[in-house]
Amino acid sequence: MRRQWRTGFLLAGVLAFMACSDGAATAGMTVSAGSQAVMRPAQTGRAAADLSAEALYADHCAACHGADRLGGIGPALLPQNLRRLRKTKAAKVITHGRPATQMPAFGTVLSPAQVQKLVAYIYTPPEVMPAWGKKEIMASRREAVEVDRHITKPLHDADPLNLFVVVESGDHHVSILDGDTFRVLHRFKSRYALHGGPKFSPDGRHVYFVSRDGWVTKFDLYTFEILVEVRAGINARNLAISEDGATLAVANYLPHNLVLLSAEDLRVETIIPAVSMDGTSSRISAVYQARGRKSFVAALKDAPEIWEISTDPENGRLFSLRRLKSPAPLDDFFFDQSYRHLLGASRAIKGAVVIDMNSGQVIARPPLPGLPHLGSGITWTWQGRPVMATPHLAEGAVSVIAMDDWSIVKTIRTLGPGFFIRSHENTPYAWTDVFFGPHRDKIHIIDKRTLRIVKTLDPAPGKTVAHVEFDRWGRHALVSVWEKEGAVIVYDAKTFREVKRIPMSRPVGKYNVWNKITFSEGTSH
Repeated sequence: MRRQWRTGFLLAGVLAFMACSDGAATAGMTVSAGSQAVMRPAQTGRAAADLSAEALYADHCAACHGADRLGGIGPALLPQNLRRLRKTKAAKVITHGRPATQMPAFGTVLSPAQVQKLVAYIYTPPEVMPAWGKKEIMASRREAVEVDRHITKPLHDADPLNLFVVVESGDHHVSILDGDTFRVLHRFKSRYALHGGPKFSPDGRHVYFVSRDGWVTKFDLYTFEILVEVRAGINARNLAISEDGATLAVANYLPHNLVLLSAEDLRVETIIPAVSMDGTSSRISAVYQARGRKSFVAALKDAPEIWEISTDPENGRLFSLRRLKSPAPLDDFFFDQSYRHLLGASRAIKGAVVIDMNSGQVIARPPLPGLPHLGSGITWTWQGRPVMATPHLAEGAVSVIAMDDWSIVKTIRTLGPGFFIRSHENTPYAWTDVFFGPHRDKIHIIDKRTLRIVKTLDPAPGKTVAHVEFDRWGRHALVSVWEKEGAVIVYDAKTFREVKRIPMSRPVGKYNVWNKITFSEGTSH
């Protein structure tokens, strides 16, 4: 059986930190949606004390959250997007940062008075709220090249199902990597601040990207060409593709809606306003394909509600909406192989909850510690039982959970909180990073049979290493060095020896075509 797992946390906070980690958090940057960041010195002394809220925001916040507060790498900072965050808590987040999101702490840079200025500013509505509906979306649409329908085979000699799509956030490019020779076959400039999880057509020919400022890009892996682009939102979270490959769903923070596009030409099929049962307008945490159910599943960020949207062609693709209640708004979730059960977590829930998607009822509450990153979960069979494993964003541990009764099989202690865990059907090992803290340069290798760490790698001492992905055959594991002058390191998956080191600019994610379209149990989708 195959299964799929999903995240609402994803990389928003992490990418925001990475974008600012080269000095922006303390020196200040300004940026507009879709543009490159521009450094400018932060003010000091008496001049800094006299800065307006707008100037403080421009110096310290705009690089990640957009010059117009509409979001960029980080989320939009507008009153309607801050309902779950009280002003007192917002002041603490600005001052001390936010654990497990890598939101930088500004307490040594800004005075308490300046922090209060910023809080008042971000809770003040803009004079004019931007409109972004079907008219604006379609006006933004652009066809880059005309599709040549006579091309039915790749125009390159690599295995099209063993390609890696590598998102390089350091200089906003995407590289296409041959998974057999580990040669870079093509590299192109992407939209600013791509979301880390592209989606693939069922045949593996096309890959779809979404940027934080809402641009959706369709790319042909046969011809290495951008085909068409459209801006589906102002501040987007993630992208999903339907089981039959016909429809894309874009989850938006701004506007509060779910936009469904034709995967063929990126034209709008329908727009579903994100309004809960009690009338609350909400952001969408994330949307994902529910394989086998012929539906999308989305979670609301500001209301305790889960949506299931039908994509079944047999019912005329009416996109009928089914609403399920959850104990709290879910930030992160995971499906078992059958897609009947959803394991969800949020900052408002201690541990996690399991919801039966058929009945809509909570059937279990696994006592998971440390803010589990469920969207990174993987599965395998251990001693005849189906299990999943997840790292934790706020604790040095990997939890192994039995999915037949949702009990905790084992808690594997690690050198620090992790972000990703990966494996493959053809390997007995799972690889997990230590993303946060002083040991961020380590990778643990866990034996899936004994549930013990058997090796700890140190691929780039002193640098952040993360996000392992296997090739189509499970023979090689690829690890990212998450630095501006970073790399993708190829390891032999049996011997753990380094095979090749490929220079890359902060490669935040590598995605193997075969693993994604077959829903490999060892990776995310």
